[in-house]
Amino acid sequence: MIEVDNLGFSYRGAESPTLFDLDFEVLEQEVFGLLGPSGAGKSTTLNILIGLLKSYSGSVKVLGQELRDSDSRLYENIGVCFELPNHYLRLTARENLNYFRSLYTQPTHTPEEVLGWVGLEEDIDRRVAEFSKGMKTRLNFARSVIHQPQMLFLDEPTGGLDPVTARVIKQLILDLRQRGTTVLLSTHDMTVADQLCDRLAFIAEGRISTIDEPEALKRQYGRRSLKVSYLDGSQQEAEQEFALDGIGHNQAFLDLLKSTARIETIHSQETTLEQVFVDVTGRELSR
Repeated sequence: MIEVDNLGFSYRGAESPTLFDLDFEVLEQEVFGLLGPSGAGKSTTLNILIGLLKSYSGSVKVLGQELRDSDSRLYENIGVCFELPNHYLRLTARENLNYFRSLYTQPTHTPEEVLGWVGLEEDIDRRVAEFSKGMKTRLNFARSVIHQPQMLFLDEPTGGLDPVTARVIKQLILDLRQRGTTVLLSTHDMTVADQLCDRLAFIAEGRISTIDEPEALKRQYGRRSLKVSYLDGSQQEAEQEFALDGIGHNQAFLDLLKSTARIETIHSQETTLEQVFVDVTGRELSR
């Protein structure tokens, strides 16, 4: 769906390039994530992939078409949801969506359908100027999928949303993937990346350092051990850590389980994506 080969980009007047020799591909019906802090190059990469920046070096193909040679027909098959909502505030949600769906030649969903997906069906005839930031973000998402795109680009898809609404949006992304949509999302949110992405690219200072599945990254950089917290015979808190390999034959571990100690918690010591990112790139994920 996306092929990026030796991608580089420099803004006019900048002292150094923003992107350096990026190489990656996004497979059909995959959720692919660009994970990195603010200023890492995520938004620039996304703007190239959606055809807004064309003065790049290297090769970038979306749906088999080189982007520097693309025209407006590209947008028949891709959907874009920016982090910051951008709507016609004097129009209602229905009027906004009807306007945008009129721009496409292919069949679209109805405003009622997509607003129902994001929990805005009861606000369909309210002016968008009256919407909260979270409601505008949900309307943004509805607009990005109304034309049933093959490829969906999302920039911080849950930014500014409350936990319940964020969960709804994340489930919608997974549902769209299940129906055949390919998704590329950029985020600095480790939790979003961990929950949604089939594969991740770590990007920092304009360079991609690694690409892999979230679970594979955590296994590679985590410790293979179990930490047991318990109350000993004098009811004092204590901890022991045991190697995960051969745990079923580890006599000290088995003796602890059979003892009179009260086991409080048992945790495997896998790492988090945020810690993996720090280990690989030497950068923090915070904005």
